Amino acid sequence: MTFDFDTAIDRASSDSRKWRKYAGKDILPLWIADMDFAASPAIIAALHRRVDQGVFGYGMPLPPLTRAVVDYCATHYQWQIDPAWLVWLPGLVTGLNLAAGAFGEKGDAVLTCTPVYPPFTSAPRNMGREVIKVPLARHGARYEFDWAALARAVTPRTRVFFLCNPHNPVGRVFDRAELEQLAAFCEEHNLILVSDDIHCDLILDDVPHIPVAGLSPAAAARTITLMAPSKTYNIPGLACSFAIIADTKVRATFVRAMAGIVPEMNVLGLAACEAALRESEPWRQALLAHLRGNLDLLAHFTAQHLPGVTLLPCAATYLAWLDVSALRLEQPAEFFEQHGVGLSDGVQYGAAPGQFVRLNFGCTRATLTEALTRMQRALAAR
Repeated sequence: MTFDFDTAIDRASSDSRKWRKYAGKDILPLWIADMDFAASPAIIAALHRRVDQGVFGYGMPLPPLTRAVVDYCATHYQWQIDPAWLVWLPGLVTGLNLAAGAFGEKGDAVLTCTPVYPPFTSAPRNMGREVIKVPLARHGARYEFDWAALARAVTPRTRVFFLCNPHNPVGRVFDRAELEQLAAFCEEHNLILVSDDIHCDLILDDVPHIPVAGLSPAAAARTITLMAPSKTYNIPGLACSFAIIADTKVRATFVRAMAGIVPEMNVLGLAACEAALRESEPWRQALLAHLRGNLDLLAHFTAQHLPGVTLLPCAATYLAWLDVSALRLEQPAEFFEQHGVGLSDGVQYGAAPGQFVRLNFGCTRATLTEALTRMQRALAAR
């Protein structure tokens, strides 16, 4: 079966947050992490079946969906999980906020590495926690943990470590040795490790995804793994995610933090989640092929036609991290927006002003080509 990732879908006139940002303007939106592709046929068919029932009362995850998650983890990550470990959520940002507030007290701290997805720093503040930000160390084009800086940064009031793996926005897939060292670091300092693995099925390099909690029983005992089909299968608007928490006490603490705050699950999201995990692997493989082609185009075009712009390695996600520091622009995202391309400014992720932009290449080849051409014209006109 073939899948179409190159026919443009009109989202500008829809409720799309991505496209409505530039309503009435000739600006291509390559900012928020939302692809321009229709969901897999299996997901669409499952949604039709659920809608055709005609009743949309309170729902709950049924055993077939739970089994789909368990089977998926075993097949894709060689990670054997117990169904009792699952806690269903309407989104991973909800999970980050819950985890930040569930452990310790107001005034305690959450440690994380920057640049990073903005909720990693906003969620702790929402919960009255301090955020301790340690920059990832950049060695050439590769970002790594700065272990010495992390050791200096941790305090007696640090309770939680937020990990993004694969990393948004720098595109790293952390390897086993790095994750084992991080698990040991969290054990040494008695930290709960919250691992946001939302992009783990979008690995573009030929490397496996390794859940931290799958490394050892000791790692599992202090880890909350956050997962969702939303990014991979382009269904974030259906609000269906889950936490995997092996330790009974940690799970109970997390669930208590949900009381009276987290709403019932979206019944359409539950249906879509099961179809994604059970029936959409051929679509995912076709998507990965398309994204790899887009990344190749982006790499070639950047090297040949965008002087002063450097594409850093992107092992996973559909989010390119572009070093634009050589352009010496105070507000690079605003500069490109003025020339018809909507990017995310690196400042949002904790980078210094004028240094980086993030580009979403989860779009048609034609859209990406036009956006890059506009960027080329923008640089030529400086």
